[in-house]
Amino acid sequence: MESGSPKPPAKKPPAKKPDAKKIVRPYERPRGGEARAVSDLVPQIGRAAFRRFGFVQSSVVSRWPEIVGEAHARVCLPEAIRFPPGAKADGIMDLVVLPAHAPLIQHVIPEIIDRVNRFFGYKAVARVKMRQGVVKPDAAQKAAAPVSLKPIPLELGESLRDIGDPELRTVLESLARSLGTDEDERR
Repeated sequence: MESGSPKPPAKKPPAKKPDAKKIVRPYERPRGGEARAVSDLVPQIGRAAFRRFGFVQSSVVSRWPEIVGEAHARVCLPEAIRFPPGAKADGIMDLVVLPAHAPLIQHVIPEIIDRVNRFFGYKAVARVKMRQGVVKPDAAQKAAAPVSLKPIPLELGESLRDIGDPELRTVLESLARSLGTDEDERR
């Protein structure tokens, strides 16, 4: 060997890989990342179903009373909006109407078309096709639950008669009934 030439660097032994059993990793879901609440997924599912059956926006159905008014919403309900192939304007809206109210709705169809187009922001609906059928009442329109048959304690009932707001009176009567049951249980 020559004394003047540099020595090649010494090779380091390869580093040992740690055992897979010793590495602790946080749990990762196999798909999709973090879990999501069902309430976050429902609008997406509903939107897909509405599109499949002819609605561009599911909000037309959910906000129907706001669009046409409470009186008309009780007697008619949109079923679908069908557009010409390749277009998103000048569609035909299918409307289910209670049979007794069909003549009335026939006269307000131009107003309904105007309100729906105003909701969309462009001329989405050009015609309305009516079909007579059953219009299911909205959950909010259903009758209120019957008041409990248990009488209100006499001393509380007299003071509640002076309250003018019926909703507040009902809530206070419910509270009085629950207080009456608590007192009965204590005795």
